Amino acid sequence: MLSTRVITTGTLSKTLGQFATSGLLVRGTNCVLLQQHRAFSLSSKPFFNSSQRNKVAETEVKNLKEFRERSWPHPVYSEQEMKDIGLAKFWYQVIAHRKAKDWSDWVALSAVRFFRRAFDLVTGYKHDKQIALGNKNPNTTDAFHMTPDKWLARFIFLESIAGVPGMVAGMIRHLHSIRRLQRDQAWIETLLEEAYNERLHLLTFLHFRQPGWFMRMMILGGQGVFFNTFFLAYLISPRTCHRFVGYIEEEAVITYTRAIADLDNGRIPEWSNLRAPDIAIKYFNLKPDAVMKDILMVIRADEAKHREVNHTLANLQQTEDPNPYALTYGNRNKPHPTKGLEFTKPIGWERTEITVKPSD
Repeated sequence: MLSTRVITTGTLSKTLGQFATSGLLVRGTNCVLLQQHRAFSLSSKPFFNSSQRNKVAETEVKNLKEFRERSWPHPVYSEQEMKDIGLAKFWYQVIAHRKAKDWSDWVALSAVRFFRRAFDLVTGYKHDKQIALGNKNPNTTDAFHMTPDKWLARFIFLESIAGVPGMVAGMIRHLHSIRRLQRDQAWIETLLEEAYNERLHLLTFLHFRQPGWFMRMMILGGQGVFFNTFFLAYLISPRTCHRFVGYIEEEAVITYTRAIADLDNGRIPEWSNLRAPDIAIKYFNLKPDAVMKDILMVIRADEAKHREVNHTLANLQQTEDPNPYALTYGNRNKPHPTKGLEFTKPIGWERTEITVKPSD
């Protein structure tokens, strides 16, 4: 006769716990060996104590710093080199401009002028032509005034778009190199470095202002349209695309030059002693006490360099010529393309000017 024994829930849990502790769980006539594991804790006790957490945090910061130091280093510009980008004349700066010479140049220039007008409309930017011509004092009360927020909105939108061409061109040339099983003549590195540089410009300005939903939607839409348009255009005519970017960078130099002029004229007092963020100080190799003007000066220098690089690349044979900014020149005192501002050519180096000879 079988006897029945009622086991309460508490007793069952205790019994199963004893079996689990011993590593055995009886199910019918089968015996299953269980491997003991530490159970997950639902308590609020941290896995690391405070000293361990601090040690981990310090290690992560150190690793991040070491990683950043291995990224593309930013060239060091002298103060005079940055000032020489624009030549002072009355109230404005004379900015170098490359004249269109053929249909490809005209297509690129016309596209830039169209996008410039649309960009001015989106960012609420306009500049009094009489001020630019030196016929009107920019400090008068009736002159149009760009507020700090308007300047930052323009910078953020500009840099969010400016980071696209280098990445698209580098990606296409990277895929071409893989597909054709050929070297790319060192163009990819320069193009990706340009995109990286523009992204750091954007991250710097985001330290001063976070855009609202409208600007974010404009950036999203602008990037989507521009990325695909530039992608298709680069497949058709990379030379025209590089000329297009060269003209865009001309406009960027004008924008930053006017912002610097407004700052110098006291029209943006909020930026007079505005300290530069750490990301800008470390990346641009600025002084520890750098301010907003230092940021604008070095970013304008970067845009001027991008202007030169893209105009130069547009002057070359796209599939045959090596990247002149990756070459080693024997006579370093002779003017030649460089990553810095030692030898500048605002409208780009012509192909005949950068042919490397054995005697160089």
